[in-house]
Amino acid sequence: MKNTCAIKQNHIFRRLYSKGKSAVSPCVAVYCRKNGRNQNRLGITVGAKVGKAVVRNRVRRRIREAYRIHEDRLVLGYDIVVVARTRCAFCRYGEVERHLLRCLDRLHLRTKDAP
Repeated sequence: MKNTCAIKQNHIFRRLYSKGKSAVSPCVAVYCRKNGRNQNRLGITVGAKVGKAVVRNRVRRRIREAYRIHEDRLVLGYDIVVVARTRCAFCRYGEVERHLLRCLDRLHLRTKDAP
């Protein structure tokens, strides 16, 4: 991902949960907040309720890939946290991608020329 780095620090996740804007779908919840930088930062959270380690890692890979494909059409300068919900473990990749894009649209993080 060329315009994005990973969020690893817990205090950034907590700040987004408390002060960020959010959009929710049956598969994922997305939190975002401006970061004042020239790049986005992405964090992905998959809780233990979603499944065992193999399932959680698969969900994480699907979310990361959906984000990576559409990264060039996103507005820069945001911290974004994607939280996988339990239903995400049973969704196909296309559904995960569609739910993620719908949440990003609700938060006005995609540019207007995006299909």
